[in-house]
Order: sequence, then structure tokens, then C-alpha cells
Amino acid sequence: MHYRRLGRSGLKVSEISLGAWVTFGDQIDDKVAANLIQTAYDNGVNFFDNADVYAQGQAEIVMGKAIKDLPRAALVLSSKVFWPTMPGPNGRGLSRKHIFDSVHASLKRLDTDYLDLYFCHRYDPDTPLEELVETMNILIQQGKILYWGTSEWRSAQIAMADGVAKKHNLIPPTMEQPQYNMFRRRRVEYELMNVCDCLGIGLTTWSPLASGILTGKYNECIPKDSRAAKEGMAWIKDEITSEKILKVRALTGLASDLGLTMAQLAIAWILRRKEVSSVITGATKISQLEENIAAGDAVDKLSDNVLELIESILDNHPDEE
Repeated sequence: MHYRRLGRSGLKVSEISLGAWVTFGDQIDDKVAANLIQTAYDNGVNFFDNADVYAQGQAEIVMGKAIKDLPRAALVLSSKVFWPTMPGPNGRGLSRKHIFDSVHASLKRLDTDYLDLYFCHRYDPDTPLEELVETMNILIQQGKILYWGTSEWRSAQIAMADGVAKKHNLIPPTMEQPQYNMFRRRRVEYELMNVCDCLGIGLTTWSPLASGILTGKYNECIPKDSRAAKEGMAWIKDEITSEKILKVRALTGLASDLGLTMAQLAIAWILRRKEVSSVITGATKISQLEENIAAGDAVDKLSDNVLELIESILDNHPDEE
């Protein structure tokens, strides 16, 4: 496993991380989740991503139980705050009240004294940035979180938060968590990367396989045991277009020529960017997890010629749109 600094901080995170979204507390049972975390840890993964809203809090409970016998100091645990998780008008957003209530609830569910990373799950136009930044600073001083950051924020919003923090001698955001993959790249490459590089913010990206499309498993049909076939996942079906499938088929052939799976090619393609601190992956099986972890050693196979071939297949470079 390779480790990368989280932006300009001194914290090092595994370049491949394991996330709880959709799977923990929902798609897989607790024993499978525990086995996945143990296998990930045994293979060098130290960053485990979560959020208070995943499976209505159950994902944090499952992860808390799964890490109980692992050395806490060796782990980098995260959670997020923003979406409605409590009753009433203050049960959502980034007000000081909701953040305090939410972080304490997350700590209890994860059964830990502190979070290494705490993300603002979306931007909240109703909360002044001064209130948000000061609240995060207080939590850091209290030792309840070590670093704070954002998820799915625009570059201007991140820059404003950074400016507010520095103006008041408070701790600025350290990381941003955007969706980034071969099909969803414009905002990250065209907008975020320059700002985050300038401000020293690390990217912990999610959905590297575009909800499974970039594994190639939807190339012929939608398997009955796949995520897209599950109730409530119609939005994934909408993403499975004929244009994307044609591209994935071509990319699958290229991956095979390189001795890689399609998933490994997709993850390695993200890891080629130095701005990315970690790629958050999901898995329902040990074999999937091990396949994803092996992608870290595939980056060296992405020569300039290979990257040009990938660009010709994708035909979606931000500079050409």
C-alpha cells in the first residue's frame, strides 16, 4: 500500500480507502462488513470513510463494532455532517448546534473518542462561514476532531472558507471530497484541482467506478444481484447509457492488454493525479476489495501513450468541452 499526505497536512492516508456508503448497514450484513474492514487493514488501508446519514446512522454503528479490535491510533476515521439526521428545523445543516449534536452522535455510534476527519457534507447557505469555521476550530481544540474539510463544495466556497479561517487565525479546511471518475471529471479537473493545490487541500474522491459502470459488469445487461437491480436504485439505471457502455467495452479491452481489470484501470487513472490523496472505494465482497487495492500498483502502467488512448476513448477532456 502506498500512502499520501492529506494536502499539505502531515497526515498520511492510504491511497486506497474503504467507504461505508450504500453497503454498510444496508447492502451487506455486519459480518461481511467486519471481514472487509479487517482485510482492508491487513492490506495496509488506514482510511475508513463514513457519514452520519449513511443507512440512517447504522453504517457508523457497524463500522464502530468492526474496528473495535483494531489499534485506534493506526486508523484514520471520518464522518460527515449536513443532511437531516434529527427532528426539527435545526436537525440539518451546518449550524453550530447541528454540528455539535451530530458529532457527538457520530462519536457514540462509532464508539470512539475522536474523528480524524470531519467533512461538511454539502455547503450550507443559511449558516455564516464564520460560524462554521469557528465551530470546527472549537471541535479541534476539544480534541473531538483532528482535521475538517468539505464534500461537494464549489471551489469558490472552499476558497471563502479558507479566507475566513485565515482572517480570524482559525484552522482552515484540509480536505475536499468530490465525486471523481472517468465519466464525472469536469468539475474536479477544471475547477477544483487548481484551487485545492493552491490552498494545500487534499482530495479524497468517491465513486471511482461510477456506481459500478466502470467495472464492466453492465456491459451486456443488469445482473440481478447488482446494485442497479436493487429497489430504490433507479438513478443508477439512468446512468447506464449506451454511449457509456460502448466506452467501457473499449476501455475493458485496453485494461486487458495491460494485464488489469477494468476496475483497476479506472482507479489507477484517478491515482495518476498528485492532487488526489485517497480514492474511496466500496465493496461487497473480499475479492472486490482485493481487486481495488491492487490498483495502486497499476499507476506505473499508465504511460503517456496509454493515457492518450484512454482520452481518445473517453472523448470528454474538460479542455475540449
